[in-house]
Amino acid sequence: MIKEIDITDPKFAEEVLDVQIPSYKVEAELIDFYDIPPLRDTVITLQRCGETFYGCYVDGELGGVISIKVEEELIDIHRLMVYPKHFRKGIAGRLLDFVESYGEGDETLIVSTGSKNAPAVHFYEKSGFVKIGEMTVMEGLSITSFEKKRK
Repeated sequence: MIKEIDITDPKFAEEVLDVQIPSYKVEAELIDFYDIPPLRDTVITLQRCGETFYGCYVDGELGGVISIKVEEELIDIHRLMVYPKHFRKGIAGRLLDFVESYGEGDETLIVSTGSKNAPAVHFYEKSGFVKIGEMTVMEGLSITSFEKKRK
């Protein structure tokens, strides 16, 4: 079941962090860069981020989370994370499908991930996203951006 998460509630923000930290630790290992911003988040920074969060629950447990910001005809996916014990169960795909059904249907979706995160890069390409750029953020860290137009 996918439902919106009230990130302003500290209890729910803590649940999101309980998924986010282990999920992004896996990404940090994949890209060999351990100072990624999601690993520094706190309940307060999540509550102030301005993103809308949706969670996928598996047997009553939060198994994955997606967060977005919507501006006019753009859906910006800020986070897509799955708790490691729930990897390869289709949760990321379900969350992405949920967000793709969001809005009026003509928005463009955008997302970025670590360029060395091969599973995420493959996931977005398989999901119909097109690579639109790659940027070196600092030595040892590059980010690949993708978009998908809905019409």
